[in-house]
Amino acid sequence: MNPTVLFILGVLFVAVGIAVSIALHEVGHLIPAKLFNVRVTRYMIGFGPTVFSFKRGETEYGIKALPLGGYVAMVGMYPPNIRDGSVRRSSTGMFQSLAEAARDQAHEEVRPEDHGRLFYQLPAWKKIIIMLGGPAMNIVLGIVFTAILLMGFGIPQPTTQIANVSACMVASNEQAPTDTSTCTKTPAAAAGFQPGDTVVAFNGKQVTGWDQLTAWIRDSAGREVTVTLKRGTSEIQTKLTPVLSARPVLDAAGQPVKNPDGSYQTVQAGFLGIGSRQALVPQPATSVLPAVGDNIAQVTGVVVNLPARVVAVGQAAFSSQPRDPNGPISVVGVGRVAGEVAAMEDIPLNARLATLFGIVAGVNLALAVFNLIPLLPLDGGHVAGALYEGARRRVAAWRKRPDPGPFDIAKLLPLTYVVASVLIGMSALLIYADIVKPVKLFG
Repeated sequence: MNPTVLFILGVLFVAVGIAVSIALHEVGHLIPAKLFNVRVTRYMIGFGPTVFSFKRGETEYGIKALPLGGYVAMVGMYPPNIRDGSVRRSSTGMFQSLAEAARDQAHEEVRPEDHGRLFYQLPAWKKIIIMLGGPAMNIVLGIVFTAILLMGFGIPQPTTQIANVSACMVASNEQAPTDTSTCTKTPAAAAGFQPGDTVVAFNGKQVTGWDQLTAWIRDSAGREVTVTLKRGTSEIQTKLTPVLSARPVLDAAGQPVKNPDGSYQTVQAGFLGIGSRQALVPQPATSVLPAVGDNIAQVTGVVVNLPARVVAVGQAAFSSQPRDPNGPISVVGVGRVAGEVAAMEDIPLNARLATLFGIVAGVNLALAVFNLIPLLPLDGGHVAGALYEGARRRVAAWRKRPDPGPFDIAKLLPLTYVVASVLIGMSALLIYADIVKPVKLFG
């Protein structure tokens, strides 16, 4: 298929996945709100002008023109304004006026029969459940997509089948020569190993895994060994001697270990000159939750260091510095990566699909973690307000003082506007960087 078409299909796959994730995030708020009998007036995906909507019961469901999120509108998000008998506001500043205006707007749709169905009248624990519903839905989706990735497709693991045979002996930091006719051949090339061969035995011992074979080769430098290969339907037995060469130091997971300067640590070990063919190996169900936990931990690390990470993105966008592949990216960057993955025709289709499912899983877990930041207008900000309200009421009861009532979260609107402005600016910077200096994940 045409690479451009594959690129577009990859972008569409992830775009639909993100749209469904946002829609279900809002469902995570909608369901508990309705269960707690809060009147929900609107369930919208996107912002701006309404493109399509319909009304069912007391709730309008629709799609907005700008697909940059979504919202569930519940009546009575803020306590009402308190006015004296002359209907005179007590505010004196701009921020207080903004807060009062927000309260007024929140109560425009309040009807007399809505008493007891207003969000601010809920106990703190119900508010917390409603606001955590969205991130919880994203975590569930992250688990589902991770399960599809690990159990349905699997993760790339080396097999005992040979993918490539190095023709020449070269140092680990040197390029192989273009003319291989005069170079010193690797032991595998000299012995006639071919891509597609499967190593079945080494010195009379059955080979069950690539890591096992690698360890035996490394320990056999300078000693002649017998290797049995399966080529097609035939078995071939050959003798060869692994040579002592500088090889990367491997960690417990079989990955090369890097020095602080980014170079690879090396050790003198046996070398044949063969590379393993990767295959997707399905994983057990017990691997899903640990993988989700690792993903959440990684995203949390990015969020905790988000200011520094965003500054680094800005520096890379306006200079020759490379982008950090582990740094934050926008939806534009996610779509671009998805398109590049889908267009890589030299990679098997199932491996590309697995990567796309992994991207959608990662986006959901990132949405969950980001929304739990305890700042308005994010869900975590509402949770923090409800926790403060519950603690304040408990302290008042313990001290035998009157119930202070619901916490007026509208007082935090000035901070909300600041946070929203910062988020908009950060999003614009990331989108710009993803256009002019995209993350290079594949060389």
